[in-house]
Amino acid sequence: MKILGLDFAAVLLIHLHASILEEATVDICSLVHTSQSCLYIGGRVSFRDEAHRGPAVPTAASIRMKANGKNAFNAQDFLDSAGVARKVVEFRKKQNIYSQGDAGQNVLYIQKGAVRLSVVNETGREAVVAVLGPGDFFGEGCLAGQPLRIGTATAIAPTIALVIEKKEMIRVLHHEHAFSDRFISFMLARNIRIEEDLVDQLFNSSEKRLARTLLLLARYGKEDKPQRVLPKVSQEMLAEMVGTTRSRVNFFMNKFRKLGFIKYNGGLQINTSLLSVVLHD
Repeated sequence: MKILGLDFAAVLLIHLHASILEEATVDICSLVHTSQSCLYIGGRVSFRDEAHRGPAVPTAASIRMKANGKNAFNAQDFLDSAGVARKVVEFRKKQNIYSQGDAGQNVLYIQKGAVRLSVVNETGREAVVAVLGPGDFFGEGCLAGQPLRIGTATAIAPTIALVIEKKEMIRVLHHEHAFSDRFISFMLARNIRIEEDLVDQLFNSSEKRLARTLLLLARYGKEDKPQRVLPKVSQEMLAEMVGTTRSRVNFFMNKFRKLGFIKYNGGLQINTSLLSVVLHD
């Protein structure tokens, strides 16, 4: 996604590629073989901090049956039942979960809510890199050797997240292969998303980029049911994500509304017909 300029996006993409490819040359679980102490970051602990450190025993809760009859690993059920030491933390809307430059010592998993990832350059210009939702990990850069957070994570809605210590995350990735596969799949999907963002920025109009961003925020194409009503997202944030001005976003949002692609009714409702804007040449 080109928001601070192509150079920043290219560097981010190269960094993620390097993190994955470099570690893929060894045992894939060895990519997180460094052990550091973990610092609990802001928020309010609402439940427990489990202390079980032995190898987790797979449980029935770690397997969820899909409608097609196939077994699919469920990361949420696993984290809830397999003795993973973690904190369940609640963040209020607009609360910073961590800030750019903080020590990177935790991995977080979103149970509920939405989180904005942003970066500020030397001149103070802020760019929104991604908006994440339930089922997404973030803060995983510490596992690839990033000592400091390269961006800021902010809750854009009341959010509940699991905060997993780096050392504990390393242990789980080594002992629980199903969870390790799920995590690696998530990282590869994130990498593909960044590549698609770059292509989108280079070759598509701001109208198409906005339509694609809205569909992604609505989790269109995800395994879970699309989120038709989005949490409140300002036009300024959309402009930062798309890489255009607020006035252009306002123009296209009005156009989408008139065409029936979106609707304002207790929130921003996204219709799948908006896909026609992305597919139209």
